[in-house]
Amino acid sequence: MLKGREVIMRNKKLMVSALALAMAMGLSACSSTAETTTEAATEAATEAATEAATETAAEAESEESAEAEASDSDNVLLMATTTSTDNTGLLDYLQPLFLEDTGIDLQWTAVGTGDAIQMGKDGEVDIVLVHSRKQEDAFVEEGYGVERVQVMYNDFIIVGPKDGPVAVTEDIESVFKQVMDESLTFVSRGDNSGTHNKETGIWEKLGITDYESNENYISAGAGMSDTINMADEMEGYCLSDRGTWLSMAADLPNMQIVCEGDDNLLNQYGVIAVNPEKYPDVNNEAANTFIEWICSPEVQTLIGEFGVEEYGEPLFFPNAEQQ
Repeated sequence: MLKGREVIMRNKKLMVSALALAMAMGLSACSSTAETTTEAATEAATEAATEAATETAAEAESEESAEAEASDSDNVLLMATTTSTDNTGLLDYLQPLFLEDTGIDLQWTAVGTGDAIQMGKDGEVDIVLVHSRKQEDAFVEEGYGVERVQVMYNDFIIVGPKDGPVAVTEDIESVFKQVMDESLTFVSRGDNSGTHNKETGIWEKLGITDYESNENYISAGAGMSDTINMADEMEGYCLSDRGTWLSMAADLPNMQIVCEGDDNLLNQYGVIAVNPEKYPDVNNEAANTFIEWICSPEVQTLIGEFGVEEYGEPLFFPNAEQQ
């Protein structure tokens, strides 16, 4: 492959050869007819040499551009993640630290866990950071992910109107039964996210299969922050991760936590590198670097401290060491 300096030197040699040929042909001309013929030949030779040099330079430029793009892609990590890691500001907090420590630029798309895992299945990203264990395990078992590594956790809560009919409790089942029995407004994520899957799992555990028949059951098909805002506007209830709620609570004075602390509300996050055997073009090296980095004691400490100064409590609890 020709480098920039080699291309310049070769182009110069081509041009010099063309000019030398033109001069030689010009000196050998003996008549006006010969001179005309020589001039035409010289022009043709010069044009041919110039065209060849231009093509060579374009090819070299294209090759160098491809090399630069490949080099740049080595320094970028594409992630699909759940909305809570984005809404809380956690990734905004970690991204510049990761770049400083590794030279790798973390770029992410925040969607529901189901959509994030689908992006991994489609080979659109290098890594996924999500929170739905059943879906995560299936992702690995089906060969799309290499290995699931737990990173951190927080918990789910039920939020609703302060003057609403649901009394504050630690019993999530009693809340769901009251919502159903009294046809209370309940806003669901409705997007196959980790939060949505947790909600449907609770309904199933209660043996309630017709919860969508509640005329006040709203399937938002939206992210966590939008779902919370809808519940506030409709004076209804919704299941939320604690981190997103804490990041929004100050702007929602009429809402409160009505249920927390139930063992069924644990919210564990896992990180999984997309399998390079299925998608050879993924940046597996950068993915592994990120996993090692986010599970390191130093970064785990940072995760545990995130949110304490602003909200008085952490938004996530690190537990990578508890694999």
